[in-house]
Amino acid sequence: MGTATEKNLDLLREAYRNLERADLDACVEMLAEDFVANVPGTSEPLHGREVWRLGAQTMLDGFPDLRIDVEEMFGAGDKVAVRVQFRGTHRGTFQGMAATGRQVAFRSVEIYRIDDDKIAEEWVAPDLISLMQQISPPLTTALA
Repeated sequence: MGTATEKNLDLLREAYRNLERADLDACVEMLAEDFVANVPGTSEPLHGREVWRLGAQTMLDGFPDLRIDVEEMFGAGDKVAVRVQFRGTHRGTFQGMAATGRQVAFRSVEIYRIDDDKIAEEWVAPDLISLMQQISPPLTTALA
């Protein structure tokens, strides 16, 4: 049996593997009943497993071949910090942008709080600006 920190790291590795396999049911089972998501663009934390599922499903709908590369992960106490890169092909609508077929890659810095062997809270900071630039049509300028 490993340390609590090693168990927490293993839990997150398994969560990312489940997400990459699009096994959202397995992912949701790894979340605490009263899961809290702290995400950019919201003034207050979001609550509940289904909130997480909707966000993950949105990503998978837009990028069904989503691949996840954990670049760095470390833990202390009940927290795990992760630097991760996501890659995929824009094959479905995402944030109102119709599929472009473009390959994308973007990073996220994420912190998780683990409680009773479940993911209880997350703070995520994905580079959505980079992602949106990759799927947006190029800007054109009118010539005078």
